[in-house]
Amino acid sequence: MSSFMKAMLIVLCALWILLELAHAKHVRTTRHYKFNIKMQNVTRLCQTKSIVTVNGQFPGPRIIAREGDRVVIKVVNHVKYNISIHWHGIRQIRSGWADGPAYITQCPILPGQSYVYNFTIIGQRGTLWWHAHISWLRATLHGSIVILPKRHVPYPFPHPFKEVPIVLGEWWKADTEAVINQAIKTGLAPNTSDAHTINGLPGPLNNCSAKDTFKLKVQPGKTYLLRIINAALNDEMFFSIANHTLHVVEADAVYVKPFRTNIVLITPGQTTNVLLKTKSITPNAKFIIASRPYATGPASFDNTTAIGFLEYKKHSHSNTKPNNNNLKLFKPALPKFNDTVFAMNFNKKFRSLANSRFPAKLPKTVDRHFFFTVGLGISQCSKNQACQGPNNTRVAAAINNVSFVMPNTALLQAHFFNKSKGVFTTDFPSNPPFKFNYTGTPPKNIMVTSGTKVVVLPYNTKVELVLQDTSIIGAESHPLHLHGFNFFIVGQGNGNFDPKKDPSKFNLVDPPERNTAGVPSGGWVALRFLADNPGVWFMHCHLEVHTSWGLKMAWVVQDGKGRNQKLPPPPSDLPKC
Repeated sequence: MSSFMKAMLIVLCALWILLELAHAKHVRTTRHYKFNIKMQNVTRLCQTKSIVTVNGQFPGPRIIAREGDRVVIKVVNHVKYNISIHWHGIRQIRSGWADGPAYITQCPILPGQSYVYNFTIIGQRGTLWWHAHISWLRATLHGSIVILPKRHVPYPFPHPFKEVPIVLGEWWKADTEAVINQAIKTGLAPNTSDAHTINGLPGPLNNCSAKDTFKLKVQPGKTYLLRIINAALNDEMFFSIANHTLHVVEADAVYVKPFRTNIVLITPGQTTNVLLKTKSITPNAKFIIASRPYATGPASFDNTTAIGFLEYKKHSHSNTKPNNNNLKLFKPALPKFNDTVFAMNFNKKFRSLANSRFPAKLPKTVDRHFFFTVGLGISQCSKNQACQGPNNTRVAAAINNVSFVMPNTALLQAHFFNKSKGVFTTDFPSNPPFKFNYTGTPPKNIMVTSGTKVVVLPYNTKVELVLQDTSIIGAESHPLHLHGFNFFIVGQGNGNFDPKKDPSKFNLVDPPERNTAGVPSGGWVALRFLADNPGVWFMHCHLEVHTSWGLKMAWVVQDGKGRNQKLPPPPSDLPKC
């Protein structure tokens, strides 16, 4: 063979390899999963308890996919409770029927029945999670979602030696359904959890839990990617590893400008990816991993600390056995439980990459401005209900003084089939019904109204939303989660939002992109998003007690004019109410 022919053959082989690589990047794989919802006996805190699980696992099974993949999950309900599953943070572009919140996008899956969730992951990669989205069942029904980049596409940070999911949660000795049902019946706050957990394990600070301790075994001089998820029902959490620095590289499945921290603050619903660089030599020590609540409200909370251990593996060629009795034990220093200054400063560190590869596509102009107050109040109980508040009242939560009432049929079905009459109204207020000093002296009348009200948005509306905490019963941080969209946090601050001064300070260059944002205790946060996903999208506080009390609402985004701007019909197996 001539040298020319050899050269041509090499060129052709190289082109073939490049074409194969390019094709591999765009191959769409379908990932199939089956979720069997069933009861499982689990022992924690000296007690064996039957809990609702997926496939008998607690936390539940991990979903692993790549950006661009189609995910098909058949959920079969083998328990006595109605079930629905939400794929938290998945955009669900034109697949709102798979979003999962009960009575919002679907009726629940009844006992003995099933439903297939079918969606494609579009333009997302990173850590998200799934959880039950009905009553308080997500206490044990939750698990991680790992979305890898497309093949041959690297992370925008050093490739880790290993990736480890870290799921923070809560544990109740009691049945959580009984806990919330009793609270709704009496109108008072529910009992708090008995322990916090790391990957389902409370750690040695709790009775009988020495064996129920999470251990992260690492090698010296390696980089680990920790995918941290806060799956707790009602507590924001501090997280730290003694004597180790964490590099934050992603939040809510969006890459961020990396920054160093010794402590991560993460609200229920949020995910945070951090790089952990281990020490270059094996230390004669082990290091405590700690997770403890950040709490700002007036109510009691579970003040227990979940403990795990970071332990270094000995080299395989070492002949000496480790003497655990001589190991030094290092403890992390966590902030005070109500350290609002730390919370504000930590949240302000997040910035989008905002580069050519990962641009920050926030709306630079605004079509609709909304100002929502969020917080607590009271509502009147019916004559048939013996509520224990003053004059037969109960604790309620509201957005713009409207405490959301769950409908008896799914909002998305009512919207799609033009049968909204008697299901919901479209008069959700764009502003509070009356002005007052939101973070100062509460008004005399703290009664809230009730209703199933939504906001209707034309397709592609550019929205700016300011969420203002109120101190009606007590100032408190509220992690607000928006379904169907990511949003950009363009501003946040303490006290009352000033519409004349504060917008001039908005970050319109590299604001963080999230799906869950903490409304600061006694403060405000400003968000922007483009309503480019037709359907009905829930927005609610991810403190489950507040959601149960009504701190929730919904956005209806109308179809656009284009063929790919319309919501398709529902699947044939969509559960019926």
